[in-house]
Amino acid sequence: MKNHSVFDVKLGRSESSLRSYLRRLLEKHNVRLIAMDLSETYRNIAKRYFPNATIVADRFHVVRLINHHFLKAWQYHHSEGRKNRGLLSLMRRHQWRLSEDNHANLMHYLAGYPVLKALYHAKQKLIRLMLLKTMNEKRMEKKLPVLLELLEQLHHSPLRALARTLTNWLQPIVAMWRFSRNNGITEGFHNKMEMLSRRAYGFRNFENYRMRVMTQCGWDGVINRVR
Repeated sequence: MKNHSVFDVKLGRSESSLRSYLRRLLEKHNVRLIAMDLSETYRNIAKRYFPNATIVADRFHVVRLINHHFLKAWQYHHSEGRKNRGLLSLMRRHQWRLSEDNHANLMHYLAGYPVLKALYHAKQKLIRLMLLKTMNEKRMEKKLPVLLELLEQLHHSPLRALARTLTNWLQPIVAMWRFSRNNGITEGFHNKMEMLSRRAYGFRNFENYRMRVMTQCGWDGVINRVR
């Protein structure tokens, strides 16, 4: 993350496929921060092989999860509403980025669905909390009870599944308030790796694919050792 480069590429997504590589990986104890999406598999791997690292949830994936659950609740209460692209755009956007006219139109629509309106306002409060960052300890102590109270309310609402997930990931989510690291760099490299694979019409040999990725976006130390 410091050098904005890929450290290495390994085949497999499960612990069993990565176990031998992670066991041999040098200086695992020096890893201090791991940013990830809300994957329980990868969180278990991180805890086991990088015990000194703080796990930070990726802000983009957390906000996307919140919107996903809200849109599902909207579909339940009014299945035809999501077919209106203009209305869908208003529902997805942050409330503070809406113009006065757009906000008025959205409130007029939500007035006919009181439960959905309450969920919408809860979603906006939750997203505002998720977007907080680089806070000191005192500010975090003030915001944490607000987040816990909101999650408790959601536990008794149609968004209870979302509340369970966020509660399960509470510590990595709160870590977002302190650390600004995210998966943006990783996502960018993933797009570049997908492009490399498409240009080559796929790679039959994984090692050839790995070498191409490391050449295009890799760490000099790895490339030099391979040479």
